[in-house]
Amino acid sequence: MRVLVTGAGGQLGRDLVVALAGGLPTAGWRRSLFGPAAARVEVVGTTHAELPVDQREQVLTAAFGLRPDVVVHAAAATAVDACETDPGRAYRVNALGTRHVAEAARRIGAHLVYVSTDYVFDGHARRPYVEADEPNPLSVYGRTKLAGERECDPGDTVVRTSWVCGVHGANMVKTALRLAEGDGPLRFVDDQRGSPTFTADLAAALVTLALDRRPGTFHVTNQGSTSWYGFVREVLAAAGQDPGRVEPIATADLDPPRPAPRPANSVLDNAALREAGLPLLPEWPEGLHRLVDALGPVRSAA
Repeated sequence: MRVLVTGAGGQLGRDLVVALAGGLPTAGWRRSLFGPAAARVEVVGTTHAELPVDQREQVLTAAFGLRPDVVVHAAAATAVDACETDPGRAYRVNALGTRHVAEAARRIGAHLVYVSTDYVFDGHARRPYVEADEPNPLSVYGRTKLAGERECDPGDTVVRTSWVCGVHGANMVKTALRLAEGDGPLRFVDDQRGSPTFTADLAAALVTLALDRRPGTFHVTNQGSTSWYGFVREVLAAAGQDPGRVEPIATADLDPPRPAPRPANSVLDNAALREAGLPLLPEWPEGLHRLVDALGPVRSAA
């Protein structure tokens, strides 16, 4: 089986390539309906420079040349505030880029797995969001990712995730640890809640969903929820630092304010996984401690 991963240079994409090649084992997630054949996977990972998904002809040429059986579309413009200030680029990459990848997969008969986001919801619900809840994004990022979802066919796989962190690339864990190297308090909002998700765990789940070609929408996050304030406190504790340095503030008190609005509640209920009898990802503090250990002495690098 040949699997094409777009966005293979990103923090999730890099772990996806490793997971598909047989690394990053997570108990229960390497099993597949394909049985032993699932281990025989040829992985082709493309970075944005190698395959800019907003360029239709390049996407189609790559698809017809590689002829993958499965396409995991992880390429995206994910900088939420940058999307807000440059909506044209966000639309080209997240919406039109997904249109091109979906068209290519359809033409060659490949199964498509599209990685989406919790930001498709407005955050007004007082409970975790299930897959059947109606999206209502607040930001350009959320709207363009939802537009990408709507480019997928009913037989494709859409995976929504949230608050993603990993060894590669920039993320909140690295930001918190870098800020902790300075003096004084660290202030983080306590009125936005979500489920931190770690790329090693998420990638392993995506492998099973991709190789099984499971259709439909799935919420896939590490279990449990917290605020950014609570998350950063746990980051410092995991690194052996004083979590008491972290102080809570309200989103309205951010100075300067962020360009893109965030959902106050973006906790995702992994109902589709649970009802399908598939294993859930570990609790988020477990994933966090593994990440901090993996980062080691270079953990505060961007």
